[in-house]
Amino acid sequence: MSEALDRLAQAHGIELGYISETGEHHIVSDETKRGVLRALRVEAATDDEIEASLKFTPQPPRDDSATPIDARCFMPDWLSGDRAWGITCQLYGLRSGRNWGIGDFEDLARLSELAARAGADFIGVNPLHALFFADASRYSPYAPSSRLFLNPFYIAVDRLMPPAIAVDGSGLHAARATELVDYTQVARLKRKAFEAGYRNFWSSKGCPGNAAARSFRAFCAKRGAALRRFALYEALSEVLVARGYHSGWHTWPESYRRYDSHAVRRFERENEERIAFHQWLQWVAETQLRKTHERAKTAGMRIGLYLDLAVGVAPDGADTWSQPDTVVSGVHIGAPPDMFNDQGQDWGLAPLSPVKLIARNFEPFEAMLRELMHSAGAIRIDHAMGLMRLYWIPGDVRATQGAYVRYPAGEMLHRLARVSCRQRTIVIGEDLGTVPTGFREMMSEAEIQGYRVLYFEREADGTFRLPNAYSHKALACLSTHDLPTLKGWWAGIDIDERERTRLSSPENAADMRAARTNDRVLLLAALKSTDLLPSGLEPVLNGAAPCPVELPDHLCVAAHALLARALSRLVAVQIEDLAGMSKQANLPGTVDEHPNWRRKLPADMEEIPQMTLFQDITRAVSQERPRNQ
Repeated sequence: MSEALDRLAQAHGIELGYISETGEHHIVSDETKRGVLRALRVEAATDDEIEASLKFTPQPPRDDSATPIDARCFMPDWLSGDRAWGITCQLYGLRSGRNWGIGDFEDLARLSELAARAGADFIGVNPLHALFFADASRYSPYAPSSRLFLNPFYIAVDRLMPPAIAVDGSGLHAARATELVDYTQVARLKRKAFEAGYRNFWSSKGCPGNAAARSFRAFCAKRGAALRRFALYEALSEVLVARGYHSGWHTWPESYRRYDSHAVRRFERENEERIAFHQWLQWVAETQLRKTHERAKTAGMRIGLYLDLAVGVAPDGADTWSQPDTVVSGVHIGAPPDMFNDQGQDWGLAPLSPVKLIARNFEPFEAMLRELMHSAGAIRIDHAMGLMRLYWIPGDVRATQGAYVRYPAGEMLHRLARVSCRQRTIVIGEDLGTVPTGFREMMSEAEIQGYRVLYFEREADGTFRLPNAYSHKALACLSTHDLPTLKGWWAGIDIDERERTRLSSPENAADMRAARTNDRVLLLAALKSTDLLPSGLEPVLNGAAPCPVELPDHLCVAAHALLARALSRLVAVQIEDLAGMSKQANLPGTVDEHPNWRRKLPADMEEIPQMTLFQDITRAVSQERPRNQ
């Protein structure tokens, strides 16, 4: 191990080791240090290169994590002394009699109105970032092409097209009827509708001088070069996919791999109409999303939309193509081994460059936040620890062999708080997993609400934390999109899936089932200690009243009442639990083995509020969290 290599690594923000979630101390290998330095374009292959690089190494990103937070994130006065709750959903999974096989912005607006009538103050969704328009098979909302723009496939087509335009009725019926979202079919149908809608937009009476056209042009002017480059990428990607290339730019001919190349400039001049088409899609998407937020507030929600920010972007998407200097290639964001993934996780995402962020005065970071908060009363920052450090995995090593790279946390929190206050948007940070020492204290000081999942909220002896022990500055929930629904957790369906997909060995699965049996009893004990345990049940292993194999609805309601009593300012209830679903949205560590990001709700959105389970849970939560008058 080279002392000079260590000094060079530290000078570029690379931590030499870390403490895992299980308390183990891991030392970063020299190979990993060199791989991360190589991604940062620092030569470190030999001793001579290391010495030369040390001579020309600039000051590293300052560790300002201990700097007091001064501009805090927005917190409305009413929430300081009150508690609120809301519903979270996977937008793509909403069913309705009018959508085109995938949930859309009109579905989201209607769900917001239904939820508001049930007493909810916010409606949370998966990331709505732009994916890959030319390749519908790349549908993970957490691996976006761009975090600056929206996924146009969420546009409500019936709010876009006049009734006279013909649609493929049989294809539309088939897309609606599938149990899983058929992204390829949805994309085929919606692309045709978008083309028709765009033609109709410019042929409408009074165009190009009508109010809609003026609004579109104002949008293009406001979003400027960033929108232009994004639309250029989308148009170019379409053409190259038609020629047999992938949608991501890594496989494109060399002459098209930079936005400022001569070939790209020539393509831009020759394809103005198609570029304008993609700009128009973004205008329509943003307009519909903004109106959805307005409808949620008009319906009585005090917060409205609660939007999600992915931790990174696809390395071959629009953001990395159009802003190559702000991201780091050759490494992926991931996570070290933890209690659920002993091989670590490689999320395949490209990180922002700490050095370039500082050089550009954090404008790329602020721009991303501004666009997200534009139509939101609250945002969730996925893997919020990325404000302080991210786990980078060089492209030639396993996920277990990554290293943490520091970010200027104090300055990033300052910028986050500044944008939050200007936009009047609450900030929630998902702080699960390997959390660095002092990070949650920083979050609290900056008024970033933490994330508390009932499954993980335990005392030292393993018992479930009682409601009065929950953090006040937090959002509490039973589960997340990466975890089992309550019914799935109770029945151990997630364990079955892990064993089926070989994420867990039969021996480990057996141990997990035994632990889950005990967990069910512990949950009953928590309900009993808060006088919420339904009659006929007792928290005793092998007792006279054993736990039911399947979770009964009245026990599901009691668990939500327990959650609603938490001291946390915010509580989120999953619509999957309100609908009685047992399968989870995403199983981390799988790709094709599990239908990730495809599962639809079991009934039309309009029917779910009529379900007894929905009514009983929302009534119980509202009673536990009454609004202050």
